Amino acid sequence: MLPVIPTEFTPWASLAGGVLIGVSAVMVMLLFGRVAGIVGITSGAVVGHDRGWRIAFVAGLIAAPLAWFGVSGNFPEQQVSDNPAGMIIAGLLVGIGTSLGSGCTSGHGVCGLARFSPRSLAAVLVFMICAAVTVFLLRHVA
Repeated sequence: MLPVIPTEFTPWASLAGGVLIGVSAVMVMLLFGRVAGIVGITSGAVVGHDRGWRIAFVAGLIAAPLAWFGVSGNFPEQQVSDNPAGMIIAGLLVGIGTSLGSGCTSGHGVCGLARFSPRSLAAVLVFMICAAVTVFLLRHVA
């Protein structure tokens, strides 16, 4: 049986994070005419033709925990599985899902829903159902 992982209620940090994500999505759309999907930005930073802003965006993702440390004095807590096989399977499933869904949660969930995209709504519903089933299975069945 897996240990129960407590979920902390952090409304202010969550609100601040949501605002920053929304502002960055708007900035990427206004400045570059692109959707702020992390998978597309990251892959474009490796093999794209307009790599500068993409590399800067990824650098911001990496720098964010350092900024949080500067504000709070603590790094954000992360819980990573100690099951390498499970991590590999999960990574492959996410990669396959983003390929099949033509985007990731940030592209569809943040930007697609804001543009009232029916395809993004369908993708987000699938993401959320899969997430709910996964949490239920891991916390109540496994």
